[in-house]
Amino acid sequence: MSTNYFDLTGKVALVTGGSRGLGYQMVKAFAAHGADVFITSRKLETCDKVAAEVRAMGRKAATYACNVANWQELDGMVDAAYATFGKVDILVNNAGSSPLAPSSLETSEQLFDRIVALNFKAPFRLMSLVGSRMAAGEGGSIINVSSAGALRPRPQIAPYAGAKSALNALTEAFAFEYAPKVRVNTISPGRFLTDVSKAWPEEHKANPTAALKRSGQPEEIVTAALYLASGRSSFTTGSLVRVDGGIA
Repeated sequence: MSTNYFDLTGKVALVTGGSRGLGYQMVKAFAAHGADVFITSRKLETCDKVAAEVRAMGRKAATYACNVANWQELDGMVDAAYATFGKVDILVNNAGSSPLAPSSLETSEQLFDRIVALNFKAPFRLMSLVGSRMAAGEGGSIINVSSAGALRPRPQIAPYAGAKSALNALTEAFAFEYAPKVRVNTISPGRFLTDVSKAWPEEHKANPTAALKRSGQPEEIVTAALYLASGRSSFTTGSLVRVDGGIA
């Protein structure tokens, strides 16, 4: 007899960057395990395509176009999610970007600010907005999607690595701020062969320095996300879960 260890029936998940890559995989997994989903990214049409897939699975889905790097857009997005579903049980701060810089010296202030706004400032504001409502209500789970780059920083991604390291710190801070009703955890992915990887050189895709000697397939993020989203992780908070193939 099979058991649905990650039953999310009756739950509502808000996923930023949910129209592609790892966010897309998490949206589908949450829906497959019973959750309704609120999908947001900058492009509404891509969110709508994912929402159609979710509805075909028998779950409810709503979409919202939002650049989460813009602080002033976040209140409206969160209000829309609560207006649609009445609650948010699971928040996934997945939206992120890691543009390469030719050097630290040649990194512009505009690029630096854009990276920090998307990878650090946005999750801070969203955790504040949603986490406070969760704590005042029935609780919930917040999942921050960080990066192996925060644990193994490299010069070409220094601002990104710094922002993701700061996000890791936020996870623990918010875990204490909104405890005991809200759990806050981090997934730290390594290299995954999402659509972004199509531009990578072959040796980068191969990931030879990792213990598993390969990059991850997007669907391999799913079990970690389901664990942290579900009640099965009821005694897990302020934690960082590495899903990176054994980075070196």
